[in-house]
Amino acid sequence: MSSQHGKRTAPPLIDGGHDFGALTRIVCGLVERPAPAWWWLAFVVASLVALVGGAMTVWVISTGIGVWGMNSTIGWAFDITNFVFWVGIGHAGTLISAILFLFRQRWRSSLNRFAEAMTLFAVACAGLFVTIHLGRPWTVWYLVPAPSSYKVYPNFRSPLCWDFAAVATYATVSTLFWYYGLIPDFASLRDRATGWLKPRLYGLLALGWRGSGRHWHNYESGYLMLAALATPLVVSVHTIVSFDFATSVIPGWHTTIFPPFFVVGAIFSGLAMVITLMVPLRILCGIKDLVTIRHLENMCKLMLATSLLLGYGYLVEIGNAWYTGSTFEQALLMNRMTGAYAWCYWTMVACNVLFPQLLWIRWFRTNPWAMFVLSLLVNVGMWFERFVIVVISLYRDYLPSSWMMFYPTLVDILQFIGGFGLFSTAFLLFIRFVPMIALSEVKACLPEADPHGEPHAAAASAADARPSEPVFLEREGVLDRPIQGVLARFRGPAELLEAATSLREAGYERIDTYSPFPIHGADKALGLGRSRVPVFTFLGGLIGVVFAQSLQAFLSVVVYPLVTGGKPLNSSEAFVPISFETMILYATFGTIAGMLLLNRLPRLAHPVFGGREFRGATDDAFYLMVEADDPRFDLRQAAMLLASLGGRQIEPLGE
Repeated sequence: MSSQHGKRTAPPLIDGGHDFGALTRIVCGLVERPAPAWWWLAFVVASLVALVGGAMTVWVISTGIGVWGMNSTIGWAFDITNFVFWVGIGHAGTLISAILFLFRQRWRSSLNRFAEAMTLFAVACAGLFVTIHLGRPWTVWYLVPAPSSYKVYPNFRSPLCWDFAAVATYATVSTLFWYYGLIPDFASLRDRATGWLKPRLYGLLALGWRGSGRHWHNYESGYLMLAALATPLVVSVHTIVSFDFATSVIPGWHTTIFPPFFVVGAIFSGLAMVITLMVPLRILCGIKDLVTIRHLENMCKLMLATSLLLGYGYLVEIGNAWYTGSTFEQALLMNRMTGAYAWCYWTMVACNVLFPQLLWIRWFRTNPWAMFVLSLLVNVGMWFERFVIVVISLYRDYLPSSWMMFYPTLVDILQFIGGFGLFSTAFLLFIRFVPMIALSEVKACLPEADPHGEPHAAAASAADARPSEPVFLEREGVLDRPIQGVLARFRGPAELLEAATSLREAGYERIDTYSPFPIHGADKALGLGRSRVPVFTFLGGLIGVVFAQSLQAFLSVVVYPLVTGGKPLNSSEAFVPISFETMILYATFGTIAGMLLLNRLPRLAHPVFGGREFRGATDDAFYLMVEADDPRFDLRQAAMLLASLGGRQIEPLGE
């Protein structure tokens, strides 16, 4: 394991195995230790850059968007270019967290928390640019179908309205998905924190999480539901963003390839940004054993695959211009390649298609700094791709008399740079106060976590070194209060699972396990049936789609009957995008509410918290509890039975 100074003190994690406590100390230590000098330097620089961008934003809002370089021909420029760029970067978080989870790619566990946080900050930057571009950002609330004394409501047939619903839903769902995964890790920080404020703050964020077998049973079901919901969401969001362009009649925009083209490009740029940030951080934070070269190589392979798909999209654009025979499309394509902005087009092609082909060579996939340089080039290329789509498609329209060039002003450039400052500042705060590695998920991937397999040699020898005789603990006055149960600690997940199975066979019904990660087979040993979380997911989604369709139909037909393009007032087909986003949003609410209700959370006080050593349940300890309301419960008999099954540190728990 790499120490704070980078010295190797043990075999690598995941590939070689390690004990759970060491993993907790490393990941939580990044939050608990004082911030290093490099963090303060980076934070000051990023904050200053963000402040410059903020000052420019205030200037734009107070003066008007005329201070940008836009003109009557080019109505969209750096503002929408930056918007699409940042929305795209946010897609890697959902890809790594949701899609790879559904495909059971265990290597994602070291990267998903990092990528999810990146998603949130990228979407925040995107929302800033798209709000400012309205010119009057204080009217953005008109996009929300809220009661208005002016009786002006959104046009639900407009892709710009769909855009708002998609980005808002994506930001909300991504935030909830990120927080959902953090709940067990907040419990780890709670149990390790000292002082007065930190334990209470992390305790509130953990919602009383105890690592109960019942908790994990519903938690895993909810995580699966959220991943299944986020997967179509990530496809729909950038698809709807592409509709901003594809539903127009402007050459270069009016094409059916834009939805998949935008989705692939978004994932491509997001993967590149993950590599850009992770390569230096794994060294600076001393987590090379957690984020290994194998993880980065897998990311490079995904980046290579999406680069090939993106290159195919560029070829399809050329084929479409030839096949359709449209002189406008052909003229636009030639202008992109040979016109005034040709250098932007060829920079895009080189960075997005040509340079990533180096990843076919294993050295580029396994050398961190080589892939770091390639990821920077990809980020540059993807920004230029959005610039090519937005500006080059506009600066030569149907009337030669209105042809104009776009030249960014200083305000454009400083706002663009300020977006990176805002993103970096938020990201630095994240790695300072929140575990950047998903503790429970990485622990579940270690060899020692498999109760049905052979433990790693190092972990087995450490476990054998522990005292073999049971120790009976009793806090003063516990037996004078109503007994809630008896708690015993076991060596590892295999012993805990075996003991729980034996207790069930002995006729005990009210038992529960406590562990730092979900144990495969624990739900069966505890006699738990299928989780009912999916029922809450279904009900939430059903309510969402019915609500969205009804609201759009009511406002469009009764309250604000606006005829658009001769379409019927009740255009149910045009209402599908917002209905889909609302269905995903409400299903997410239902999933999280179901997990909390079934686990009876939040519950900040529970008898097990009174155990002398119970704090280890979120670190490296495994506990089994026989509850007092079990029909067969007898304190002495239950304690002796737990001792005979291998339990150590046995203690009664009172109210």
